[in-house]
Amino acid sequence: MASWPNARQWLFSLKAFAAAMLALYIALALGLARPYWAMATVYFVSHPLTGATRSKAAYRVAGTVLGAAAAVATVPQLVNMPIVLMGAIALWICVLVYLSLLQRTPRSYVFLLAAYTLPIVALPAVSQPAQVFDIAVARIEEIVIGIVCAALVGAVVFPAKVAPALRARAATWLADAAAWATDLLGGSPRAGHSRHRLAADILQLDQLISQLAYDTEGSHTLRHARALRQRMTMLMPLLSSLDSVLQALRCQAGGIPPDLRRALAATAAWLAGDAAAAPPAAPAGWRLPFRPDASGWHDGLAATAADQLQRVCALYGECRALQQGIGGARAGTPPAPGGAAQEVAGHHHDHGMLLFGAVSSGLAVFCAGLLWIYSGWEDGAGAVAVASIACCFFAAIDEPRRIAGTFVRWSAICLLISSGYLFLVVPHAHTFEALAALLALPYLGIGLLIAQPGFQLIAMLLSVNTAAFANVQAVFDADFLAIFNTCLASAAAMVFAPLWSVAARPFGARAAARRLVRASWHDLAQAATLRPGDGDARLGARMLDRLGQLVPRLGAADDPLSSDGFLALQVGYCALALHQALPDLPPAARKPVRRVLAAVARHFRARLRAGQCVPAPAGLAAAVADAIAGVAAAGASGRTCQRGTLGALVVLQVTLLPGPAIASPC
Repeated sequence: MASWPNARQWLFSLKAFAAAMLALYIALALGLARPYWAMATVYFVSHPLTGATRSKAAYRVAGTVLGAAAAVATVPQLVNMPIVLMGAIALWICVLVYLSLLQRTPRSYVFLLAAYTLPIVALPAVSQPAQVFDIAVARIEEIVIGIVCAALVGAVVFPAKVAPALRARAATWLADAAAWATDLLGGSPRAGHSRHRLAADILQLDQLISQLAYDTEGSHTLRHARALRQRMTMLMPLLSSLDSVLQALRCQAGGIPPDLRRALAATAAWLAGDAAAAPPAAPAGWRLPFRPDASGWHDGLAATAADQLQRVCALYGECRALQQGIGGARAGTPPAPGGAAQEVAGHHHDHGMLLFGAVSSGLAVFCAGLLWIYSGWEDGAGAVAVASIACCFFAAIDEPRRIAGTFVRWSAICLLISSGYLFLVVPHAHTFEALAALLALPYLGIGLLIAQPGFQLIAMLLSVNTAAFANVQAVFDADFLAIFNTCLASAAAMVFAPLWSVAARPFGARAAARRLVRASWHDLAQAATLRPGDGDARLGARMLDRLGQLVPRLGAADDPLSSDGFLALQVGYCALALHQALPDLPPAARKPVRRVLAAVARHFRARLRAGQCVPAPAGLAAAVADAIAGVAAAGASGRTCQRGTLGALVVLQVTLLPGPAIASPC
């Protein structure tokens, strides 16, 4: 739900409108065929943050040139075979949309722009193929003018840097992490709800970090941001594991020991207080190794909780220091030491769903083209071109039904407003200043929509609709029949695209979520059978990335699939920790740990075969107990290695084999 616009959003809307009017003035002065494309492009490129505008601008120019070049190469060869031409355009859209969906960075604009620039340039040139080069050059000129104006105004007039926004967003994320930690330390039932915000918000941080490279900040700021992102990646599974261990400890007969209880309270107070203060010391009342019998299990849970609590405090303190170093607030603060600052890329791509969305978009444009060809509608080319833009944007949406009605309603409102402007207002605009004043009302509203989270897609498409409906030209032409056909074509496209998306993708986000969970099971089976160092960091990053995609798709925070996403995160990081510890374990302890990993792999392969959650095998509990006994008795080469190995085994036990008082996420 949109909130009332604030001063920053009004400033952005005014800047975008000023850039749009500058682009329109230049396009009109140069006598370009469709100057409204320059005006609409400003809204396609503009972003409240200057760095994001620069990144979008650079890649949109490249995408426009690529799409226009494809039109010049395609139309002369296939103009006499309209169905083949539509097939080539549809295939082009399928490939380019798929490539754009694979990208998580501003590079996606290259492929997205190239995807729908081809039909925009090619289809109006079908009736005059000899002019396709001139049309392509004109489209490039119009779009580049809009891009340059947007970038220029954004950089000169009160530029909004990415670094302060990233620093504020990271502070919010850390505050949410502290709230989650406080809830789980105190045993609050809100802990399950707090953790879901973190997984969803971390993807937005990735977008800001990718845009930071295009800002005017120094390289130290980018290093801080990447180090912070890496620390956040480590914090989520650690907090989730601590939550599971504390739940298991509360279910034990002895409950949480007094020393640990005081440490939990002190940590909660530290998280809620001054971050500059030293974190509280972890309780030292428990020493490893411990026995795997009933009384020893309680001590082992307490020791694991104390160790994880100390790691949480250290990691959270590093996150706060790195967050305050972004944007020059603490310029002297170095990034995380050693390899901790190294950025690990591990993105999960559901190629099946991405291909389905891309093919659906291409097929929609092909069908729209067939309707145009067989109907003989002279202005149908414009409808297909506008439909291609909308279909390309709808390809990335899991639930098109949610915004389809809103999109159609806003398109109808734009049509009515623009028609009124064209016939009642624009004829009285005898100067450019008067025209700009008359266009201010709708476009200031569109600028405010772009600045509102969740409304960017609708706002960008409305900017094209309003500009196309108003048909701003160098010479005013109010031919009612021609304008009616143009408006009808645009309106038909704005109805066709959402209806096609709703009909072609009825399964929604639920199917995508289930596919993500199954992919998690596959990775967990793989993580349990990895050789030491065999892509383990990348695998862990991919599991966290998948969780970030999973949580926003589920909606309800208490959905079992969402809990299974965090379960997969805990199990995956435990399996990776055991693999990393294997080379340092004595031979006597190595074999039982390998048996545990093999049992975990068999368990998740069984889930994949069944297609649903299945109980852990009975032998897993015995394998974990043997491994704990073996590691505790043999002694590792280093105390830290032994403590980490035993902690990972304990977390596996409480995650996959919860006690009767602990509800299973399945």
